[in-house]
Amino acid sequence: MAMISHEDYARKREALVNTLRLSNSGGSLALEKTTSNLFRCRVQEQRHRLDVRRFNQVIHVDEKARYAEVEGMTTYDDLVRETLPFQLMPAVVPQLKSITIGGALAGVGIESSSFKYGFVHETILEIEALLSDGTIVVATKDNEHRELFLGFANSYGTLGYALKVKVALLPVRKYVKLRHERYSDPESYFLALGRVCQERQVDFVDGTLFDEHELYITTGEFVDRAEWLSDYTYRHIYYRSIQQRTVDYLTTHDYLWRWDTDWFWCSKHFFVQHPFVRWLWGRKRLSSTMYWKLRNRFNRSPIAQRAARALTGRQEAVIQDVEIPLEHAADFARFFNREIGIKPVWVCPVAIYDRSVSFPLYPMNPGTLYVNFGFWDAVKTDQEDGYFNKKVEAKVLELQGKKSLYSEAFYSPEEFWQLYNEPAYRSLKVRYDPAGKLKDLYEKCVLKK
Repeated sequence: MAMISHEDYARKREALVNTLRLSNSGGSLALEKTTSNLFRCRVQEQRHRLDVRRFNQVIHVDEKARYAEVEGMTTYDDLVRETLPFQLMPAVVPQLKSITIGGALAGVGIESSSFKYGFVHETILEIEALLSDGTIVVATKDNEHRELFLGFANSYGTLGYALKVKVALLPVRKYVKLRHERYSDPESYFLALGRVCQERQVDFVDGTLFDEHELYITTGEFVDRAEWLSDYTYRHIYYRSIQQRTVDYLTTHDYLWRWDTDWFWCSKHFFVQHPFVRWLWGRKRLSSTMYWKLRNRFNRSPIAQRAARALTGRQEAVIQDVEIPLEHAADFARFFNREIGIKPVWVCPVAIYDRSVSFPLYPMNPGTLYVNFGFWDAVKTDQEDGYFNKKVEAKVLELQGKKSLYSEAFYSPEEFWQLYNEPAYRSLKVRYDPAGKLKDLYEKCVLKK
């Protein structure tokens, strides 16, 4: 998709604002979008739906100043396609091509450069936001809308919509050299993970826990030459290579999307990890975008859901990302292996980039290295709905961690607002959505309506 001019963007913005103001006589507001990486199923309500699907293009890449101006619905796939020819990439590129810039900003985006650069929202330089009354505001960390700029992270569209953002870029080289180092127990593993992050000698760090006694740290560093190149976009599966190789090489493009082909390891639910099925699908269909489409069709089909229950029995989806302080990471890993049992688990270290800046709706302790645990599967159950997810939530709280809100949550209102800073959120809501046309954060992220 080609870049557009500032003038074209301004015309689209004006048309959208006019549409909103003409229809803004009353009622509540929701956004009409083409893509979502949320794992929250909600009942569709009668709300005015504002169509932002066309705000999906890159506007400008500034090679010298190292930033890109991007519309909010632009996917990272499209953004990376425009920046790599300049030998630049966003400072943090979330794992899947289908994730949008606006989604990663209003949610909590993370990847293997996060041990150096923090979350996606810490790499954003400016937000041009559409408020529910049709007002456009430009927010930075230094202007009169600083409160909105800092409060946008973890707001999930309940304060306004990011029509355009300015994203910080980093220089890259042509290839990434990977090293996979195996450990046999969580304590030594997380000590080593902390040491690698503290030394800061590499460009990327993440890890994979196959079980309690097979744990890998993967480091990546930019290089100008590759001894060979691996390809995990079709026949070969990236996560399996972690157990098979100690050293590997990918192009920078393929490194950024190494998890996308198989949705980490979740492509197993579509049977495409079987070589013959993989061949039938073909290279182009092996992507997070296709898996999302199939998942959405499944969720809209009661017949398919009944058939799945007949085959597998009753299950509870446990699809979460949580951040645990490094000092408690081994404890969480042992708990998770014992009580939940999903395998593999992705881990990704993250630390606050600028200790002088605090993001009030997702506050983290400055100076603390956290470990993100990502787990996405289902557990057979004969317990009440949410039994395993509630266990995870309780353990995260006990270990002084945080939980992302892109999936199901089971907090009471009192628990939720203690965790996600109700005073700061109410202050933002009063200033930027005083009529309450957008849902509040608890409604959107916890209540099933």
